[in-house]
Amino acid sequence: MGRSVFETVLGAVVLLVAGLFLSFAYNSADLHVVKGYEVVANFPMVDGLKEGIDVKINGVKVGSVANIHLITAPGPNQYLVKVTMAVNPDIRLPTDTMALVASEGLLGGKYMSLEPGIDDDIIKTDGTGRITRTQAPVRFDDLIGQLIYSNKRGDNSSAAPAKTPAPADPAHP
Repeated sequence: MGRSVFETVLGAVVLLVAGLFLSFAYNSADLHVVKGYEVVANFPMVDGLKEGIDVKINGVKVGSVANIHLITAPGPNQYLVKVTMAVNPDIRLPTDTMALVASEGLLGGKYMSLEPGIDDDIIKTDGTGRITRTQAPVRFDDLIGQLIYSNKRGDNSSAAPAKTPAPADPAHP
């Protein structure tokens, strides 16, 4: 009987420690969705971006991606990706703010990075605000392809340059 009581107490301690660990992990992960005003930006592509991902300014979370939608209506924006972000109401963004999809690391996830501009006018906070300056993410496989292609071109161009003829002497035609 003494052994089963010990095992029960030990199991309870393990469950308590696991619960504390989960609570700490949830609180420190900053997983809460930001409630704020909506801002929209159109991108040519958003590889790796998902709803709920952080929106950051200088590495500090100021919002989250609320919606990602492909624009299929005919027109100049057809096949662009409309990204709706919820931004903390305390943050006021200049109208020349730039939005770009950034990587957390070489193999890490993606997040939306906002780079505030210097304009005096502020993006509307009534849900109709738009960011017009956007930059698509750089794809890792494209970079590798460019590196390989540039090395092949570099090998061909490293040959000795062709000799140019000496300029003609005007005294001796």
